[in-house]
Amino acid sequence: MYNQSKLTVVGAGPGDIDLITIKAVKALEQAAVVLYDALVNPDLLSYAPQAEHIFVGKRRGCYAYQQEQINDLIVSRAMTHGHVVRLKGGDPFVFGRGAEEMEYATKFGIEVAMVPGISSSLAVPAAQHIPVTKRGSSESFWVITGTTKAHKLSTDIPLAAKSNATVVILMGMSKLAQIVALFKGEGKAETPIAIIQNGTRVDEKVGIGTIASIEEIVAKQALTNPAIIIIGEVVRHRERWMQYIQENEQLVGHTDF
Repeated sequence: MYNQSKLTVVGAGPGDIDLITIKAVKALEQAAVVLYDALVNPDLLSYAPQAEHIFVGKRRGCYAYQQEQINDLIVSRAMTHGHVVRLKGGDPFVFGRGAEEMEYATKFGIEVAMVPGISSSLAVPAAQHIPVTKRGSSESFWVITGTTKAHKLSTDIPLAAKSNATVVILMGMSKLAQIVALFKGEGKAETPIAIIQNGTRVDEKVGIGTIASIEEIVAKQALTNPAIIIIGEVVRHRERWMQYIQENEQLVGHTDF
């Protein structure tokens, strides 16, 4: 075993390379090997120019590595190379299997560490001026996986549909018809909904509508994975903000950094 075997699970943020943390950059600079996912912006690998880069990403129906193989790869590279950085999109502890991989590594006596990332469930809506909570509109929010390990719709979504909370659904585009039907069944056909594909990236696409209209909008704009679904009255904030910008364009000026 390499005498400094270590695994650091690192959150890469939602996609924009400027939304990675300083601590994450420091971990990448110290890496001997970087195992990175499909949702990670590959430009971030420039922070680890001397490291071995291995793509282990998963897309629907297409796996570079099965999870068991990724686990084994973490252990083998840590033992032969030293510091392995497992780079994951968003935050590794929000539907990222970061905890599972850390637990597996500890069974082999490998030191583990975790660097939190900016979760796409919060940052992607925020980047489009959609707050997940807003006084008078939403007092809480749900973050739910749309598709479970068994490839079924999460049973938490019907519960969330009954509440007044903002509902943020990750990995839910393949279940959009079911999600829409559930919210319609709760009398929420006119509830605002936003779908944001490739959030915070240069190829970002946004669809805004209501539960009743969103499927038509998705088809018209060819929205697909990877995307985040946001349901709730907070979505109206974006429309008000955009209207304000248009009315005060000269006063506000250019707002992007």
